[in-house]
Amino acid sequence: MSLLDQLEAAGESCTPGIRAAFLELERMLGAAQVRIAELEELLAAAQARIVELERRLGMNSKNSSLPPSRDPPGVRRPLKKKGKRRRGAQPGHAAKQRNLVAPERVDRVVDHWPEHCRGCGHVFSLAWEVGAPERRQVIELPPVRAEVTEHRLHRLVCPCCARTSKAAAPVEVPAPTTFGPRLVAFSATLTVRLRASRRNLHQALSDFLDVEPPGVGTLQHLLEEVSAATLPAYQEVRTAVRASTAVGVDETGWKKKRLRFWLWVAATPTLSFYRLSRRRSRSEREKLLGCSYAGVVTSDRAGAYRSLPVGQRQLCLAHFRRDMVAWQERGGAAGRLGTWAVSELDRVFSLWHRFKRGEITRAHLGRVLGPLQARFTRLFYQAYHGTDVKLSRMADELLGLWDALWAFSRHEGVEPTNNESERALRAAVIWRKTSFGSRSERGLRMVERLLTVAETAKKQQRGLLEFLSAAITAHRLGQVPPALLATS
Repeated sequence: MSLLDQLEAAGESCTPGIRAAFLELERMLGAAQVRIAELEELLAAAQARIVELERRLGMNSKNSSLPPSRDPPGVRRPLKKKGKRRRGAQPGHAAKQRNLVAPERVDRVVDHWPEHCRGCGHVFSLAWEVGAPERRQVIELPPVRAEVTEHRLHRLVCPCCARTSKAAAPVEVPAPTTFGPRLVAFSATLTVRLRASRRNLHQALSDFLDVEPPGVGTLQHLLEEVSAATLPAYQEVRTAVRASTAVGVDETGWKKKRLRFWLWVAATPTLSFYRLSRRRSRSEREKLLGCSYAGVVTSDRAGAYRSLPVGQRQLCLAHFRRDMVAWQERGGAAGRLGTWAVSELDRVFSLWHRFKRGEITRAHLGRVLGPLQARFTRLFYQAYHGTDVKLSRMADELLGLWDALWAFSRHEGVEPTNNESERALRAAVIWRKTSFGSRSERGLRMVERLLTVAETAKKQQRGLLEFLSAAITAHRLGQVPPALLATS
């Protein structure tokens, strides 16, 4: 009932003017209440946006997946505690010196003989040698001089028909100027190891060689030849990765001109397989590992991995810990839960390091993880039933992926973090920053093949230059390509 109705019900008489004024006041009051409700709604949305923007502003490599290179100036990486020991060698430590090169590998021997006796000064003309000589070696880079082999194709005139015949050129010499497999392999090695651009590569070869080096355009064609020569090795690594029992998978951005691509990597302790694709999706993950991959996949919580069975996943606990640090920095109930989770995760990592050092067995690891898992269950349920919507959603997701948090304790070869694949992406990220991506489909294929061969060769402890030389030679002669992986 309005105020005017209340007055009339009490027997008070109101003139038409007063009645109109009351009605106008009631209309203005109703409009003001509607406006207040609208402003309160806008204020709540603005406050939520401010909280979200402050959260994004506070993101760094310690509380998110951002790399340390994107940390703002005020963020400092945690420093290791200074030990009590002084720098350098410690008293009583075992001496470590470089081993001498084997005698059969020595290229030149220079003998030095004493000229006179250190005791009486007698000048030696003939004396008996005692014991084996002391060996000292100098390792030096010889002067770099290009080896130029000239193939001369002679012509002969037939005495019977007077026809001129020219000798056929060898298969490996298809043009007037051909660059040998080792020089091409050296160019590819500088490209993938040092991320040298085509112009910097041309300049480096100009400094190394005493002849005119390949031009920038020719270098691109040579690298495309290396890409074709390494295709069998690329397929060999892909087959081995898909047959592995555990693999870490990660992805990072790449560019083809102005289009955004994704560089995927599947990594094990002995293999690194790369693939460039247009999307970051389930279908591309299946193209990387194969639709029927049966091993355990270590990854983050990206949507491309949600279709995998929970029993076939291991969530990266390092990513999880960074999420918990972000909770911790929000304060309030989220801060308390984040502090609790970070403390428990540090205990998990401590136990894992003890297991890796051989101090505890896998059975012992499973037993001591039991109480930690129980505490994590309570933590997730508290977050799920809390008032923070984001924490509740994350807790609900992690409860659904519970077994994927602890696969490392059940399966041999599974790590609790995705460090293997993240380390495999580090060289690619640096290459991306210096090359600005690729410009063609052939360039994309070259990047994924060179990265796969280079990083796998490093893990296999194989010389990249020698392998690429052998692969290019086999490609040019149509021979069986060399195997990249150890057969034993």
